[in-house]
Amino acid sequence: MSSTWLITGATSGFGRLVAERALAGGAHVIAVGRRRDRLAELAELAELAELAELAESAPHGQVTPVALDLTAPDAQDVLAEAVRSAGGLDVLVNNAGYGLFGAVEQVDADAARAIFDTNVLANLTVLRATLPALRAARGRILQTSSLIGQFAWPSSGLYSASKGAVELISEALAHELAPTGVKVTIIEPGTYATEFSTSLQVVAPNDVYLPTVGQFLTDFAALPPQAFGDPDTVADTIMAVAELDEPPLRLAVGADAVEHIRASLRSRLAELDRWEHFPRVPAGEPA
Repeated sequence: MSSTWLITGATSGFGRLVAERALAGGAHVIAVGRRRDRLAELAELAELAELAELAESAPHGQVTPVALDLTAPDAQDVLAEAVRSAGGLDVLVNNAGYGLFGAVEQVDADAARAIFDTNVLANLTVLRATLPALRAARGRILQTSSLIGQFAWPSSGLYSASKGAVELISEALAHELAPTGVKVTIIEPGTYATEFSTSLQVVAPNDVYLPTVGQFLTDFAALPPQAFGDPDTVADTIMAVAELDEPPLRLAVGADAVEHIRASLRSRLAELDRWEHFPRVPAGEPA
């Protein structure tokens, strides 16, 4: 794999797993994250792999660590310079983000603004920094969404809205980039055992929302370990999709993601069919 990848959120979760796989395949990985210690671990892993593989004359990957807050004013310039220094870019895994659960009414303006700054506006910053190089390479863009980027649970309103924004931005981007040869895929994972929960922000429900938000959060917290999939599945899927000549625009990963998204789409279609002629013309009046 003689290619260059830029991966945001590369220090944990799906991003870290994808970075390790890309390195194992011989890619140059521009690893972007906030935690310098985790980036150093990834760079050290690449160095150890290089030493081990040199004896076998096997290809080995390279890491360019970029410690960066993607919401910082200079983030676009920093990323663009990293891509220029790497000599181009073939694959973008736009993965950085965090979760926020709480009743829509109870999520205050600062928290709402912060999740859109990170999950949506920073995503756009990464795209603006990388698209010139990706067009030149006829590259691949993989945007990390979620099963609840397609619908919302009680408590997921703001998080789902941020991922829904990423979904629609990505859909428009896919149409806009089609003549250039750049392919866009939205990855929609189900529930997986990653470090997502460690960065998850939860707003405790008040009495009004205990029957809905409170009950959902209680039920979710009670899920057994086997309800959460192996995150390696998502990383393997991202690697496979990056190699496809004609990748899908959207790809739900995990049985729960497929099941819940399908149920949501069926519900929306049923509602559309039921109400397509509303408002109806009163009896006796011409249509």
